[in-house]
Amino acid sequence: MGRLCSFLVAAFFTLMCVASLYGQSSWPLKTSLAFNSSQKPLAQLPAPEGLQDHVANGKLVLTLDDSIRLALANNTDIHIDRAQIDFALDSVQRAHSPFDPLATSTFSDSRAKSPAISLVQGTTSILDTLSQSFGLGYSQTFQTGTNLQASVSGNKSATNSNLAFVNPSLSTNVQFTLTQPLLRNFGFFPNRAPILIAQSNLKQARANFIVEVNNIILQVVGDYWSVILARDNLEVQRKSLEEAQKSYDHDKKALSLGALPPLDIYRSESQVASRRVGVIQAEYELKQRADIFRRDLGADLDPNIRALDLDLTDQPAPAGELPGMDIATALSRALANRPEFDIAREQLASDELSIRLAHNNLKPDLQLSGFYSGNGVAGNEFNLNTTPPQLSSSTGFGDSFSQTFHFTYPAYGASLSLNLPIRRHSAQANLADALVGRSRDQYQERRINQSITLEVTNAVHALEQAKLSMEAAKVATDLARDTLHADERKYELGAEPVFFVLDAQTQLAQAELNHIQSQVNYQLAVAQLDHATGDLVDHHHVQIIEPHK
Repeated sequence: MGRLCSFLVAAFFTLMCVASLYGQSSWPLKTSLAFNSSQKPLAQLPAPEGLQDHVANGKLVLTLDDSIRLALANNTDIHIDRAQIDFALDSVQRAHSPFDPLATSTFSDSRAKSPAISLVQGTTSILDTLSQSFGLGYSQTFQTGTNLQASVSGNKSATNSNLAFVNPSLSTNVQFTLTQPLLRNFGFFPNRAPILIAQSNLKQARANFIVEVNNIILQVVGDYWSVILARDNLEVQRKSLEEAQKSYDHDKKALSLGALPPLDIYRSESQVASRRVGVIQAEYELKQRADIFRRDLGADLDPNIRALDLDLTDQPAPAGELPGMDIATALSRALANRPEFDIAREQLASDELSIRLAHNNLKPDLQLSGFYSGNGVAGNEFNLNTTPPQLSSSTGFGDSFSQTFHFTYPAYGASLSLNLPIRRHSAQANLADALVGRSRDQYQERRINQSITLEVTNAVHALEQAKLSMEAAKVATDLARDTLHADERKYELGAEPVFFVLDAQTQLAQAELNHIQSQVNYQLAVAQLDHATGDLVDHHHVQIIEPHK
C-alpha cells in the first residue's frame, strides 16, 4: 500500500511539472521532450555549376545555347519542378504497398500466483501457474485479391496443480488461411487500379516537367535578347548623345564667332541634356535586364560571378535564309510534339480507371475463405491413478512440432461471407465524381486544343510580321541616316537651322532602335513558334533524362 501511494504522488508531481512547462512556453516543453536535441543540420544545396568555364577577360561570355544549358543546370525553378517527378515515382512505389508481404512475431511470458479456494484447483495452498507462448506469422495479398496467411505458434504451460496429467504441457499449431473476394475486388484490375493510376500520374508529371522546361527555355531566350536589346539601346543613346554634343559644340563655336543668335544655343543644349537622361535610363534598364538574366542562370547565387559584366555574343540580326512555316504544318507538329496533349490523354486514361474502380466498389462484398491447420501436444505426462502421480512419459517441442507439420491432428474448414449494404451513398457519390471528372477533363482537353491552336496561329503570324517589320525597319534606318547627312550638309551651308539637324538625329536614333527591336522581335518570334510547335527543346539540343529510382 505504501509503494502504491508513493507511485501516485510521484506521478502527480510529474504531471504538474509538465503542465507548468507547457503553460510557460511550448519551447521548454519541446526541449524537455528532446524534440530539439541532436538535430542534424540541413544538407547544403549544390553550388551553381559551369559558370566559371565561361569567364574570360573579367566578363561572363555566353552564347544563347550556353545560357540555356546553364539555366537548365542551375535554375532554381527547374529543380523545384523536377521534384514532381520524384513525388510521382514515390507514389508509384506507394501504390504497391497493399501487396507487400508482412512477417510478424510475438512472445509472451506470464506467471500467476493465487490462493487456492477449491479442491478442483488441485492444490490446497497457493496455485502457481506459468504460461509462455510465441508465434510467427506471414501474410500477403496478391494482385488477384487473394490473401494468404500462415502462422506457427507454440505454448508452454506449467502449474503446481496435481490435477494436470501433462505438466508442463507443450502445444504447437500451424495454420494456412486463404481468402478470395468473389465480387468486389475480384481479379487483377480492381487491385492493380491504384498502381495504374499512379503510373498515369507519373507520365503526367514527366510531361508537366517537359512543359516547364520549355517555358524556362523560352524565358531564357526572351531574357537573353532583352539584355542584348537593352545593351544596343544604350549604344544608340550614347551615339545620339555624341551627335547632340557635336551639334552643341558647333553652335557654341558659331555663337562665339557671332554667327549664331544667343537664343538659338538653348535648343542644342537642351537636346544634350535630354539625351543624357536617355543614356542614364538606358544604363539602368540594362542593369535590370542583366540582373533578371543572371537569376535565370543561377549566376546571382555566386557573389564572384554576380559582379561580372555580361558579354552576350549572339547577334540579333538573322543569318542566312529566314525560316517560315504555314499554319497547317505548324499545327501538325504541335499535335505531335506538345506535351500538354500527353497530359490530357493520360488524365482521361486515369479517369477511365477511376470510373471502373468506382463501379467495382458498388458490387457486393462476397468472400470465400478456407483454412487448414495442424496441432501437436507434448510434455511430461503423469499417471494420476497412483499416489503420488508417477511420470509415465516425457516429450518436448520437437515431438509437438512433428505432430503439427505431419498434420497428425488436422483441422480444416471454409466459410462464405456476404456483405450487402442496402444503400451505397459514398460509392455512388464516388462514381458520380469520376463521371463528372471525365467530362470536365474532356472539356479541358478541348480547351488545350483551342489554346494551342490559337498559340500556333499567332506564332506563325507573328513570325511573318517580324520578317516584314525587320525589312521595313532597315529601310527606315537607311532613309533616316541619309536624311541626317542631308540636313547636316544644309546646316553647314547655312541653308537651314539646327532644329532640322537635331530632329534628324532623334529620328535616326529612333529608327536604329526600331531596327534593333525588329531584329530582337524576329528572334523572339522564332522562339515562340518553336515553343508553340513543341520544337524548342530539340532546336536547342536539349535532352531530358528521366530520373529512375
